[in-house]
Amino acid sequence: MDLKISRVTKLFGKQKALDDVSFSVGKGELLGFLGPNGAGKSTLMKIITGFLPANSGEVWMDNQKVSADNTSIRRNIGYLPEHNPLYTELYVREYLEISAGFYHMKDKKRQVERMVELTGLGNEQHKKIGMLSKGYRQRVGLAQALIHDPEVLILDEPTSGLDPNQLEDIRGLIRDISREKTVIFSTHIMPEVEAVCNRVLIINKGEIVADGSISDIKKAQLIRNQTVVAAFDKQVLPEKLHEIEGVKSIIFENGQWKIEADGNEDIRPAIFRFAVQNNLTLLTLFQKQQNLESIFQRLTRGN
Repeated sequence: MDLKISRVTKLFGKQKALDDVSFSVGKGELLGFLGPNGAGKSTLMKIITGFLPANSGEVWMDNQKVSADNTSIRRNIGYLPEHNPLYTELYVREYLEISAGFYHMKDKKRQVERMVELTGLGNEQHKKIGMLSKGYRQRVGLAQALIHDPEVLILDEPTSGLDPNQLEDIRGLIRDISREKTVIFSTHIMPEVEAVCNRVLIINKGEIVADGSISDIKKAQLIRNQTVVAAFDKQVLPEKLHEIEGVKSIIFENGQWKIEADGNEDIRPAIFRFAVQNNLTLLTLFQKQQNLESIFQRLTRGN
């Protein structure tokens, strides 16, 4: 099922949480949704689910508008919020059966069995939720979000607080689920995005600042910005390096110059010419590769 967000704006008083946000996600896509705290991620996820209304703009699923009143389309959405709300005094199986009952499922016991198997809760299903580890509580939350077999799955920080083994288990589960569903997955863990997602959307101050595959975003940022590390055999005045065309900023660390330049063309030949003209020997000269974390910081810090 295709999901389309069209020109969504959300205000809280005078504060604009989302500013004319538009994008679409198709079936089988696993979209990594990134942004600093307060960027608008959770707000947008709540609007997509129909839980929170937008001030303007619309959310569409297969040409049907998502709204609080449109319960038929909201049946196709599964949602795991950041703070997983569970009834800790209930047993796992009991909780899932109650959740299935909300959707008036004809064979809810069979669907609960399916979710228990899918999420690896077999050995924990007869325990109280309050007795479970954080990792298994997240599995219960996922099972609840999936109990009605939704076409679209919204996961807000589903791996927060998990240990490395739990992380890998939940990642694998999300990857498996995304093969048949449209999944939007919010996280602050950059390696997780690179390991799991086939597309990334970065939001900052309520606006989309990057959208595409990880490789495409890296290439686009490399065109706009490049970082070169250089070391010379003699002391160099920083104002001299600033004279090189294209240089935007320089930092001296551990005997090396970190030079940031615009990405219109490779700055390294200009640095080499600078060294020759000033009778310097280059000891180090290489272009620093950008990872998703450095790109995220650049886009969300505004420098």
